[in-house]
Amino acid sequence: MGILVEKTWLDEHMESLPLWQQKVYRSFSSMLADTNTYPCVPARQGFLSNQLRFTFVSDPRKEGAAKQLATALREYGNGSRETGKYTSLVVFFETPAVIKANYTISDYRELFWSVLNHVTAYDEQEWPADIPTDPMHHTWEFCFHGEPYFAFCATPEHCLRKSRQFPAFFIAFQPRWVFEDLNDHTRFGRKMKKVIRQRLANYDEIAAHPDLKWYGKADNHEWKQYFLSDDTSSPSSCPFMRMKSKLTSFLK
Repeated sequence: MGILVEKTWLDEHMESLPLWQQKVYRSFSSMLADTNTYPCVPARQGFLSNQLRFTFVSDPRKEGAAKQLATALREYGNGSRETGKYTSLVVFFETPAVIKANYTISDYRELFWSVLNHVTAYDEQEWPADIPTDPMHHTWEFCFHGEPYFAFCATPEHCLRKSRQFPAFFIAFQPRWVFEDLNDHTRFGRKMKKVIRQRLANYDEIAAHPDLKWYGKADNHEWKQYFLSDDTSSPSSCPFMRMKSKLTSFLK
């Protein structure tokens, strides 16, 4: 198995994977494909059309996980434009029972930002010149290897917000370029937002989070959308910080 794998490969080689990988992939497949209810229509289309790419990463609390994720993000970024307009990188983390038994939503949020912070230590490229480095800027986006990404996190602890619920710690990275037609400046984007919001209302047991806004709007902060609480609260400041490069050790 390579660093990145496709749906077609996973469907064919499922029995050869470790049990935890089999379980999370089957849960993901069931969530997106078994019924046409999952709110994010583009994600479902991407899955069914084999445009998503998958990777499995070890315990997210450990430094090795950041290194593995950096390798996967780099490889994905180099070839993502060849996969289709509904592409995303889906990252499944090995989530030990002790995490599932003890972690709160706040713990998972801290873990999420810890992973993003640590992975930047393995980024050999400069931050893109057209993306602000301050997360409080309305056009900020997480970047790696020169590519801006929207990050989506789901956890086992989410309950009311079922669209953010998953049996393991899970992050999906969507390149910013996939949203070129999905914004408030296009008729398609406005129509898709309406569809997704209606499906979200039917799927979740709580109203859509107030932080869900259009990218680029003056009152929007993308980082708040990456990890949504299970209520309507949100942090007042962003925990993101680029860490000192570990590129030398990464290349050994």
